Order: sequence, then structure tokens, then C-alpha cells
Amino acid sequence: MSYDKVKQAAKVTIGTKQATKTVEAGKAAEVFVAKDADPRITSKMINLCKKMGVKVTYVDSMKQLGKACGIEVGAAMVAVVNE
Repeated sequence: MSYDKVKQAAKVTIGTKQATKTVEAGKAAEVFVAKDADPRITSKMINLCKKMGVKVTYVDSMKQLGKACGIEVGAAMVAVVNE
């Protein structure tokens, strides 16, 4: 399951602003987007990832994605950082 990738990643950036910065800097290996997140937020990121050639993986819920990152709140998106 894709949540394992998030859990095993050495470094992740959580949230829209941080993940966007990571992708723009060319440091993102993969971006995980929650299917239940607001499309107005996620569509920009998905387009940015396409432009930058970053793989986008969809996960079921913000709650689960947040949990995979070890936070108590939901996360709309998470970028796995290239080390």
C-alpha cells in the first residue's frame, strides 16, 4: 500500500505549501495526494507535478495520509523528498 512508502521515506514535506516548495525546487521524488482533499487545492499541485515530471500517487484519505506521516491531523498532500 502506498502509505508504507510515506512511512518509510527518510524525509517528507507535509501540506500544500511545503510540498509545492519541494516540487518547485526539483527535490520531490513522489507526491501523495488524498482523494478527499479539496480539488481547488490539489489540481494546482497535480499540474505542477506533471510539468516537473514528478509521479503523483493518490491515496484514499487525508486522515490516513496524516497518520502515515505521524501527525494527528489530516494531510491533503505529502511530498517524498529526494535525499
